[in-house]
Amino acid sequence: MNKLVKSLMIAAAVTLSAGTTLAAQAQDTSEAKNLDELLQLVEKNRVSSRELNAEREREFTAARADKQAMLNRAKQQLEDEKARGKRLQNEFSENEVALANKEQELENAKGTLGEMFGVVRGAATETIGRIATSIVSAQYPGREDVLQSLSEAKELPTLEELEELWQALLTEMVQSGKVVKFDTEVTLLDGGTEQREVVRLGTFNLISGDQYLVYNDTTEQVQPLGRQPEGGATGQAQEFFNTESGYEGVFLDPSKGQILGLLTQKATLSERYHQGGTVGYVITVVLIIGLLIALYKLITLTGAAGKIRSQLKNPESPKDSNALGRILKVYQENKSADPENLELKLDEAILRETPKIDSGVNVIKIFAAIAPLLGLLGTVVGMIGTFQSITLFGTGDPKIMAGDISMALVTTAMGLIAAIPLILAHSIVASRAKSIVHILDEQAAGIVAAHSEKE
Repeated sequence: MNKLVKSLMIAAAVTLSAGTTLAAQAQDTSEAKNLDELLQLVEKNRVSSRELNAEREREFTAARADKQAMLNRAKQQLEDEKARGKRLQNEFSENEVALANKEQELENAKGTLGEMFGVVRGAATETIGRIATSIVSAQYPGREDVLQSLSEAKELPTLEELEELWQALLTEMVQSGKVVKFDTEVTLLDGGTEQREVVRLGTFNLISGDQYLVYNDTTEQVQPLGRQPEGGATGQAQEFFNTESGYEGVFLDPSKGQILGLLTQKATLSERYHQGGTVGYVITVVLIIGLLIALYKLITLTGAAGKIRSQLKNPESPKDSNALGRILKVYQENKSADPENLELKLDEAILRETPKIDSGVNVIKIFAAIAPLLGLLGTVVGMIGTFQSITLFGTGDPKIMAGDISMALVTTAMGLIAAIPLILAHSIVASRAKSIVHILDEQAAGIVAAHSEKE
């Protein structure tokens, strides 16, 4: 670039000099007064131009020599760089060979240490998986960080790294046999956190109060179970948590939380009930109405039986508030009748009282018969849905058919569950009604017998 600028400057100077010379010659020619002077001026200018051109040739020659020297220097630098490149290439090849030889020497020097390195790396990898998922990490977090670098290392482990591996294995082994109480942060199901006192049962379970906790190794957080175990498990957990000394029983998950995790997927009683669908709701309505009728009849019949017992204590003063009193009034109104007519009158009175006593009893019986039929209806509807799912999606995924099968089984169970108490209620109410009717028949027969004796 600098050479190009210099060439342009020289050309501009030559052009400027030529222009100046021509201008000077023109000026001198215009100053000539005759031909002799003009001839002298021309000769003078001719000499000057020749000298000027010679000067220009010398300058061009010198510049050309400089450019040739620069070109020669550039060619020499190129040759030097090529020679240097070949020398570096040879050095690189020699270094590659030397490096391969050194690596082979290193492998030969390691000997059985290489096998030990593989064993250590495998043990570190296995230990990381065991420690990361262990609930002991809830009490001692970050134990697997050192082992992570050891499992990914490409060189022989150091003595400190081997001690870390040994310490991690020893800690897991010792803590697996201890019951320890410690404080940690628990992430609640609503997203909040709180500091809690937690009891760790070896490497099996975490307990806080009456709750079983789980350790999420992905987020490294302690969380309550989505659904706590049913029955007395939580009560025993509370008693165990509050125990300061001695021995106390507690439910333990030997699968290290897998069984407790399955509990979160187990359907509750409420969810089972709703699986019955519309048919299940109808069965529930039938059960409730039947039990309400049975309760109403049981109350009214109990009250009627109490009034009849009171009337039995005072048969001479019949009252219209009870069935026996109304029958005794019929007797008092027909004392003068012969026994046959009196018996007919009393039977008629009993027949009038019987529908009031037996009303609603047969409805309970009908509901008891309808409930299992509705359960059978739900079974049929569920199986129809199951076969439709099989037709559309095949049998590859059982979960597609699980909903309809659950409906079929749940409605069958609900029908039986509704029928059993309705049958028992019908039996109780019917026996109570029969006992009242029996008392009325007995008293009517006694009245007829006494009246016949008087006659």
